[in-house]
Amino acid sequence: METSNHNSSIMDMFEKGKVLKICAPMVRYSKLAFRSLVRKYNCDICFTPMIVADDFMRSVKARDSEFTTNASDRPLIVQFAAHDAQTLADSACVVAPFSDGVDLNCGCPQRWATSAGYGACLINKPELVKDMVTHVRNQVDNPNYTASIKIRIHKDLRQTVDLCQKAESAGVSWITVHGRTAEERHQTVHYDAIKLIKDSVSIPVIANGDIKYLRDVESIHQLTGVDGVMAARGLLANPAMFSGYEDAPLECIWDWVDMAIEQGTSFTCFHQHLIYMLERVSSMPEKKVFNSLSSTSAVIDYLQNTYGLVRDLAT
Repeated sequence: METSNHNSSIMDMFEKGKVLKICAPMVRYSKLAFRSLVRKYNCDICFTPMIVADDFMRSVKARDSEFTTNASDRPLIVQFAAHDAQTLADSACVVAPFSDGVDLNCGCPQRWATSAGYGACLINKPELVKDMVTHVRNQVDNPNYTASIKIRIHKDLRQTVDLCQKAESAGVSWITVHGRTAEERHQTVHYDAIKLIKDSVSIPVIANGDIKYLRDVESIHQLTGVDGVMAARGLLANPAMFSGYEDAPLECIWDWVDMAIEQGTSFTCFHQHLIYMLERVSSMPEKKVFNSLSSTSAVIDYLQNTYGLVRDLAT
């Protein structure tokens, strides 16, 4: 890891009036190699996968395996799962020299997280969220370092507005809103709820949920007035989405091969990203063959034989 002398804040990016394009925290997937890829294709800010703060502080091994970055991996937000203010602040102090901000996960709906006091259960504990934001703000010795939260919504939106206003009063930098409740999975995103939250606070708000194409960024901005849009599955399927491509272009697929190999990405992760990228452009028999491949060399041979190299496109 390398420290950086970033004197500017991510908050300056919001001042410029454009709608920021953000890569979501994705367990197993939003790691360094993938962040490098989406940055090449117009992603403004990247999040790490969610890291459990207790484990991170307890174990050097966890710190080394969970948090990897380099000098060009900026702007970077490190997302933590936490239920204790001091542990979150301690974790923030560890990563602050290598990143631009920390984000508290208040949206993960998985049972293991909520039963341990992490994730979406925190939207029902506004005082604890306030305390965690305050601790980070007071203990990270960099005034430009951001402390944000990522939430889901309540059925009763008055509770969500109350949570957001309390977080704002504690000094939260911005709020990302996944426009679904903790119980909802693939239901339609409640953009009206995101608009209500945006209208209820004076800090930047990011919309998350069902962003599949670049045109969605502008349409969601028009619907809600948000300051940025965060994509997860849309970027997995097409890491070049923020550059305006409808599907992952061949150049992007080969960029992933190069970056993943350079970063020493595990085969399982390397292969799974390609399965996502090829999903919309492959036939069922092609998927069957590709999904069964079991080595990096077999994958590269398949890609060359099926799609050709990028330089072939110019001939």
